[in-house]
Amino acid sequence: MKISVILGIAFVSLALAGCGTTAKTTVNKVDGSLNQETVVQDYQGLRRVVAIARFSNETEYAKGAFYDKENDPIGKQAVDILSAKLAARGKFVLLERADADKIQAEVEKHGGNAQKVPADYLIIGSITEYGRKTTGEVGFVSRSKKQIVEAGVNIRLVDVRTGQIIYSEEGHGEAETESSTTFGMGGVQGYDATLSDKAISAAIEKLVDNIESTCMDRPWKSYFLSYEKDGIIIAGGEKQGLKTGSVLPVYEKGKQVKNPQTGMMIELPGKQTAKVTVLSTGGLTVTDEYAIVEVTEGTVDPSKLSNYVIQDK
Repeated sequence: MKISVILGIAFVSLALAGCGTTAKTTVNKVDGSLNQETVVQDYQGLRRVVAIARFSNETEYAKGAFYDKENDPIGKQAVDILSAKLAARGKFVLLERADADKIQAEVEKHGGNAQKVPADYLIIGSITEYGRKTTGEVGFVSRSKKQIVEAGVNIRLVDVRTGQIIYSEEGHGEAETESSTTFGMGGVQGYDATLSDKAISAAIEKLVDNIESTCMDRPWKSYFLSYEKDGIIIAGGEKQGLKTGSVLPVYEKGKQVKNPQTGMMIELPGKQTAKVTVLSTGGLTVTDEYAIVEVTEGTVDPSKLSNYVIQDK
């Protein structure tokens, strides 16, 4: 009798331990192992100027009778996620392009005109896959429910100076959550709307690593603006990572030749002619910042400033 009571108590204890809802959320990043996002707020190098042009929804999801292509929620969601991840790296100056018309309209209300800063690189993206599904199991004393959202994202990185696509890749992400009940106690979750964010974020995360490496492997560039008695003024300043004392090589632009294979003009490698040292920086925003430099090695012809390019490597 005592044994039966003990077994009964043990059984009830196990049953109660399983009661309620147990939920877990996992993010599965496909296409290889993805590194965790690293926040590099104290990055000391030169930053690349990047603009996100658009993120379109190429799937059939959420495209009903009143679908507005210009205000697609999934596309805007992807832009926000990508912008946040790039900003967290600390290596980019991000320019707003997706809502450029709204910004211009707001500036015009105040009698101004928004300055459009040219970007070094332009990102064009699209949601190519998006779907969600729900699966579940029903047992003798329990039941479970699993919600899964899958997303596919395609990104193209364009070099603005040449118009060439220098990087293109598609990433896939998956997010899921699971809940269960035992003996009818607890509850099964309704639809988890946050899974959409997590699936798109997982799809974008690996692509951000590759965007960063592609941009940073290419040289940062600036140009002479004016030759003054106190020094030479160049484009770019503190926002792009220039600091007093920074030393930068100056190259004479290479010859422009036409590539018969593509029909495009290409610039041959230039020759280093000088080095300049940053004396000071000025400007409040990326639209008006500049740096004053002096030539510390070699020579620069003041009458041919447009023939030079300043690079970090």
